[in-house]
Amino acid sequence: MRIILLGPPGVGKGTYARFISEKYNLINISIGDIIRNFLLNNKNLLLTNKLNKFIHKGVMIPDDIIFNIVKTKLFNINYNKGFLLDGFPRNILQAHILKKEKININIILELYIPNTEIIQRIIGRRIHLPSGRIYHTILNPPKIKDRDDITGEKLITRTDDNIIIINNRLKEYSKQTKPLIKYYKKEFLKNKILYKKIYNTLPIVDVQKQIDNILQSFKIKKI
Repeated sequence: MRIILLGPPGVGKGTYARFISEKYNLINISIGDIIRNFLLNNKNLLLTNKLNKFIHKGVMIPDDIIFNIVKTKLFNINYNKGFLLDGFPRNILQAHILKKEKININIILELYIPNTEIIQRIIGRRIHLPSGRIYHTILNPPKIKDRDDITGEKLITRTDDNIIIINNRLKEYSKQTKPLIKYYKKEFLKNKILYKKIYNTLPIVDVQKQIDNILQSFKIKKI
């Protein structure tokens, strides 16, 4: 299975990417995690400052910068083992790059919740930065407040998780990524891929069951 998770910021892509990759033993390529790790370890202050400006404004990082950061990870994996892409592609140009590199996708899962709920979810989001584990103060709270369940280390709130930046990111998503959804739906109508829209308004366990049913059906069909 070669999967792309689509959906606006805060819709839950990271949570379900982890579930899918662990259950189906897929390589989980999170562009957000790659960028955050790059910012932590990169010594090029000019580039770091440039990236932080885009992030703090809530606008998408330009394609050329994204490609330079993710290409080593993205274009040097064993695709025969299957993989999951979270946060890439984000526009049609990036989808064309995948096709040009012969990185063929066969499943698109689009996660959806209303924008008002997205804002509530992002405001309550807490992250364990070293592992990328995601919690929520109401929907998925840690066992101990503000502490990671496994390591006990302190959870953080991302600097871009505030109302102004969230609204900017949602506008960017509507402008850049919604055309990408139309692009992949056309691929689905041509019977080239499986495309499923999942309404992520139910409890996490119920959404996991939906996803599991979709992927199990895909495996049976392929067999």
